[in-house]
Amino acid sequence: MSATIIDGKAFAATVRGKVAEHVTRLKAGHGITPGLAVVLVGEDPASQVYVRSKGKMTVEVGMTSVEHRLDADTSEVDLLALIADLNGDPAIHGILVQLPLPGHLNEDLVINSIDPAKDVDGFHISNVGLLGTGQKSMVPCTPLGCLMMLRDHYGNLSGLNAVVVGRSNIVGKPMAQLLLGDSCTVTIAHSRTKNIQDVTRAADIVVAAVGRPEMVTGDWIKPGATVIDVGINRIDAPEKGEGKTRLVGDCAFDSCAEVAGAITPVPGGVGPMTIACLLANTVTACCRANGLAEPEGLTA
Repeated sequence: MSATIIDGKAFAATVRGKVAEHVTRLKAGHGITPGLAVVLVGEDPASQVYVRSKGKMTVEVGMTSVEHRLDADTSEVDLLALIADLNGDPAIHGILVQLPLPGHLNEDLVINSIDPAKDVDGFHISNVGLLGTGQKSMVPCTPLGCLMMLRDHYGNLSGLNAVVVGRSNIVGKPMAQLLLGDSCTVTIAHSRTKNIQDVTRAADIVVAAVGRPEMVTGDWIKPGATVIDVGINRIDAPEKGEGKTRLVGDCAFDSCAEVAGAITPVPGGVGPMTIACLLANTVTACCRANGLAEPEGLTA
């Protein structure tokens, strides 16, 4: 293996440290404590683990953590009423509704009921439009984390060729907008792109966010390119025993690492950055709400 490993776990710890420092300054200088409210509807096991982790890290950086756990059969009216209350609460600067929601709830309606200024997931249609037109917005956490790691690795992204494999509203499209904002030349590829290997082999940066286990292999990568693997897929691992599984990304790590100049692992790459950027977004939202200077290096 020749590639440098981009350690997302260590980088996320650095980001959380910067968030904690800024929270301390907000408390000492302005008497303000950023507050993050997380709403969980139902009992999805993965969502429960994720929400617990968010709450723990929110408290660790000195912010206020509020959790609202609702029954799976909670009505849309009741959920929207809770969001309206959080929108009007001056102690809450960030609101996150954990997805997926139970099938009887309209996710788009729920997301777009959040005050865009408190939409720390960056999914509200207003934030999508602001990001797409190069204006100040709340930026989706996972693409923001990818951008931070790329900026740290390169220093300056201007003029680099970037291919984003995947066109989701949560990662692929906002990732492309962020790379454009840093003056990359950007191509969005996806599962139906013809001769996709030829497209990715021309890229200095490949961001894989297509949701297919180990789809991107080493022969897709230009020698020395940087590979950011957003995928988290659980596959069977019979070598570990009957019924065992393992986590892999959208890239075949070993073959890509033989060619790439740098690569993020799965796990331990992009994943830890998502919660770190959620905390960063909450601090940014708090500063904007109070007319204070935003923390440097914690947003796009």
